[in-house]
Amino acid sequence: MMFLHINDADFDRQFEAILARGEESGRSVEQVVLDIINDVRHRGDEAVLELTSRFDRLSVPSVRQLEVTAAEIETAFAAVAPKEIAALTVAVERVTRFHEKQQQQTWLSTEEPDVMVGQKITPLTRVGIYVPGGKASYPSSVIMNAVPARVAGVGEIIMVAPSPGGEISPHVLVAASLAGVDRIFRIGGAQAVAALAYGTQTIPRVDKITGPGNIYVATAKKLVFGQVGIDMIAGPSEILIINDGSGNAAHIAADLLSQAEHDELASAILITTDQAFATQVAQSVEQQLVLLSRQSIARASWDTYGAIIVADTLEEVVAFSNRIAPEHLELAVADPFALLSHITNAGAIFMGHWTPEAAGDYLAGPNHTLPTGGTSRFFSPLSVDDFVKKSSIIYCSKGGLQRLGADIVTVSRLEGLDAHGRSVSLRLDDNGQN
Repeated sequence: MMFLHINDADFDRQFEAILARGEESGRSVEQVVLDIINDVRHRGDEAVLELTSRFDRLSVPSVRQLEVTAAEIETAFAAVAPKEIAALTVAVERVTRFHEKQQQQTWLSTEEPDVMVGQKITPLTRVGIYVPGGKASYPSSVIMNAVPARVAGVGEIIMVAPSPGGEISPHVLVAASLAGVDRIFRIGGAQAVAALAYGTQTIPRVDKITGPGNIYVATAKKLVFGQVGIDMIAGPSEILIINDGSGNAAHIAADLLSQAEHDELASAILITTDQAFATQVAQSVEQQLVLLSRQSIARASWDTYGAIIVADTLEEVVAFSNRIAPEHLELAVADPFALLSHITNAGAIFMGHWTPEAAGDYLAGPNHTLPTGGTSRFFSPLSVDDFVKKSSIIYCSKGGLQRLGADIVTVSRLEGLDAHGRSVSLRLDDNGQN
């Protein structure tokens, strides 16, 4: 873990190691992923079966046997405790209510009597959602990806999830059912992304792929973009906590570790104006680390990409936060609303001492699929907008084109595009004959 002062002479050089994490490994896997994509694109089901056998130790004679059945989902509901189903149901309901507020409707402007413009909102026909597996079970990722798609009115939601040895979490299956997923396939990795992007004999081609995954999944999404839409290219997860010396050091330490336990490349950072509080947090992190079931993962993350930074003023703190544009930003200060207007770059903002990141991860309502690696400078959280397309609508009556036509022709001539202007001038010269 780095313990730094923001005004140290070599601060930027030391902190760069955290910002650059994962970049080198991303470059090294690109050719491997490209080969997998090409294999699936050309051999379809056959390639999916071979790759699933190799990477997930799951061998079946047909891709159809990789699809989860209705009976398996019934078995999953029987295996999950009622209070767990109830909690997942609350999450689905709250996430649904939040995303329903994001819905937009088709609109037409009638401000002008002879020209009408507007926008048509159309749900995507079919989307694929990727749900991570392996190191943990993520029913929350199912909910955060499937619910906005369902709210948007997507025609069909296809879910893929890696299932080493054929095992898939019953909680993931229950969440998928509650969230409205239509079909589920036990495939993961770059091969799953390729299958969704190009389609196979069994797995249907989708219009867009959303959801986080490991470096192979992120690289595959980047490489198929253009063939299909994607939500974003997610990198390692991160949290930045801003603190002014107020609050409970143990709470801050727990929040840092809640991020560190995700994976070894996750980054957890505290920046505070109080040196003594910084020391207390560092001590509390060490005390709590030994209590975690994922201690080895959290330890690797904290030791390599964790940081506690001391600054002199909150102005320095806010400037630093906006520069690195964190995925998760906690304003663990006495008056978070006083800082809110100064925050320009963040995926999700958690306000005050009683709003840990975990509240947003699970069921506060906003989406937890967030831009990472500084991309909150230009990306937004996953939303209903990611599952619809918008078409412009333009209507001109004869009088409307006559009113605007001369200016249209003038602008077309500025660009040297004679046919554009002619398509208008011919109509203007018809004198009502056609």
